[in-house]
Amino acid sequence: MSNAFNHVLITGGAGYVGSLLAPQLLARGYKVTVFDIMYYGDDFLPKDNPDLRVVQGDIRDTAALKAALDGIDAVISLACISNDASFELDEALSTSVNLDAFEPMVVAAKEAGVKRFVYASSSSVYGVSDSPDVTEDHPLVPLTLYNKYKGMCEPLLFKHQSDDFVCVTIRPATLCGYAPRQRLDLSVNILTNHAVTNGRITVFGGSQMRPNLHVQDMCDCYEMLLDLPDGKIAGEIFNVAYQNMSIMDLAQIVKKVVEEEFPEKGGIEIVTTPTDDIRSYHVNSDKIGRALGFTPKYTIEDAVRGLCRAFRGGDLPDSMDDDRYFNVRRMKALNAA
Repeated sequence: MSNAFNHVLITGGAGYVGSLLAPQLLARGYKVTVFDIMYYGDDFLPKDNPDLRVVQGDIRDTAALKAALDGIDAVISLACISNDASFELDEALSTSVNLDAFEPMVVAAKEAGVKRFVYASSSSVYGVSDSPDVTEDHPLVPLTLYNKYKGMCEPLLFKHQSDDFVCVTIRPATLCGYAPRQRLDLSVNILTNHAVTNGRITVFGGSQMRPNLHVQDMCDCYEMLLDLPDGKIAGEIFNVAYQNMSIMDLAQIVKKVVEEEFPEKGGIEIVTTPTDDIRSYHVNSDKIGRALGFTPKYTIEDAVRGLCRAFRGGDLPDSMDDDRYFNVRRMKALNAA
């Protein structure tokens, strides 16, 4: 398949998703620029590939970003302080990165001649909902600054939409599975790490419904959003989720798979404890299937098996203690500001 664009810039391209997406786009024949502050390093990026350019930079530094945008045709905007970290980190950090830097970045991209801008919002913008199916027109009820700013950036992007600057927003579910820059602070990945490493899983609450998506499906979705014609995506918002499950159901899947993959560990115990994290919502992703033909392929079970393979292969050393697997811990350790 020929590519509609030549050179793609990924902000936050050395993060969890970017570490899988950048090599995938390179394999498709794109030139790729990763623009990232490098809190988690960049050793896992294929830096020997001549079509990859790695720029250590902060999206709040608009001049540096403008320089990196020279010759770029499409932007995939992943960079943010994620994981509702604003509770534990300096609020000013989340505000400056997730909100204040966003519109200047969009304007810089448009002025640089970028043709397409893909923005990663979040399905957590819906907060808590009793609706059996949360579609894209559901009201946004943010519970944290992270959700709030994600939602506030969406209209800031679409304000700059034009025939030659096509903008699309996606609201992904909580991601899971293995990637070269691994996160172990997301629901399925947390449960799997504890099951493999400690032989027991602690479930906080358990009844909360969460939408989930394999990180590989996320990357496939971004690749598709580069391929589609303008008219299919311009000014659109799409939920991207696969399996909506309660935290307890996730734990049961993890228990089953880890017991199969590591029979020598014996039974995995599940312990429940109360929680004040009440985020619960059931995300409907029919629109992206109907409008764009996108259907996720990888299950939560696939994600857990992939993580188990990574553990067995020695790809996740020191998985409880190394800050690089945990966004908030890493930023605290670095005194991010």
